Amino acid sequence: MNLEFIEALRELERERGISFEILLHGMEEALASAWKSTTHEDLDEDLEDARATVDAETGDIAMFVRRFDEEGNLVEEREVEVSDDFLGRIAAQAAKQVILQKIRDAEREMTYEEFAGREGDVVTGIVQQDSHRYTLLDLGKVEALLPVQEQVPSEPYRHGERLKAYIVEVRKGTKGPQIIVSRTHPNLLRALFDLEVPEVREGVVEIKAVAREPGHRSKVAVASNEPGVDPVGACVGTKGARVRQVVGELKGEKIDVVEWSDELQRFVANALAPAKVNRVVIDEGSQTALAIVPDYQLSLAIGKEGQNARLAARLTGLRIDIKSETQAAEEAAAPPAAAATPEPAEEAPPAEEVAEVPADVPDTPEEAVADQVEEAEAAEEPEAEEVEEPETEPEPERSEPEADREAEPVAGEAEER
Repeated sequence: MNLEFIEALRELERERGISFEILLHGMEEALASAWKSTTHEDLDEDLEDARATVDAETGDIAMFVRRFDEEGNLVEEREVEVSDDFLGRIAAQAAKQVILQKIRDAEREMTYEEFAGREGDVVTGIVQQDSHRYTLLDLGKVEALLPVQEQVPSEPYRHGERLKAYIVEVRKGTKGPQIIVSRTHPNLLRALFDLEVPEVREGVVEIKAVAREPGHRSKVAVASNEPGVDPVGACVGTKGARVRQVVGELKGEKIDVVEWSDELQRFVANALAPAKVNRVVIDEGSQTALAIVPDYQLSLAIGKEGQNARLAARLTGLRIDIKSETQAAEEAAAPPAAAATPEPAEEAPPAEEVAEVPADVPDTPEEAVADQVEEAEAAEEPEAEEVEEPETEPEPERSEPEADREAEPVAGEAEER
């Protein structure tokens, strides 16, 4: 070690940003370990140890042997002579290993510090490896991990493709920082609008809520913080240029940009876009909303497999029921169930007795009429038997077709009754 070596460490500090004291301390530890392993292997490791010092001005090396008692207390320390061979070949090799290791550790720490405060940011990476468990994105200084649960199933990730992702978590690992990114996070949509829309980035337009089904469709509710600024128009852009950029980054995912409102009726109607809503009824107690739409807009309001209604419910935080004008009118015109039940011929029993009616009493008018017909037929059967079997002058035998012709009017009279 000499003055040139110290100057080299100072230069390394300036270029790589690695502290000179850290490098020097690492050198001292490496030299002590190398001296113990190569020169004095007969030291009692339980009671003896070595310590090296490197002068920060001249680079001179001094080696000390320290002795401890059984309790671990230092009882003796003496300086020992260091051979020229150790100072030359062995010290240079130890210095090389220490410097390389310290450079790697420092770069990992610097990379971790750089990304630790960027959780929630969007990064652009190049796809390096794609497997059934994860995809690696090269971010330049470090690789980011895109787990399968954070991937959009409909998106193919090709090697060498540039991809934007949302930083979910940054972990400190033994081999450097581990950066977890996502393509399905709702905040990825927020961040992309922040990149593409200056009004969002400057706070003129605010994204109030996001509902997303990754790879299929998303809804974004926006509001303006300045009068005269159209929040939806600002996010969509001229001829849809701005929102088209976001759609392109999301591989064709459809995006509905709607205006946010603190009036729930209006907000629900906006959230069901592109469908037109005639009126909305809010039940704040149950946190539900009933949206009435034109008949020809019903399927559009519900969406394919209920997607549009489902996203609107997530965006507003309400449970939304959708009905057409015809359905709403029919339900309003329909009489209550109790009024539709036919009144019995006899006087109605008291309320206490009504509550004890057996469970097999018909609930609908059709079933009540059917029961009355059965009772009428049962009432006619004994009279028919008396007519068919008189005590005087029995009727002559008739053919079966004639009996059938006479039986039909009897059944008809029973039905009329």
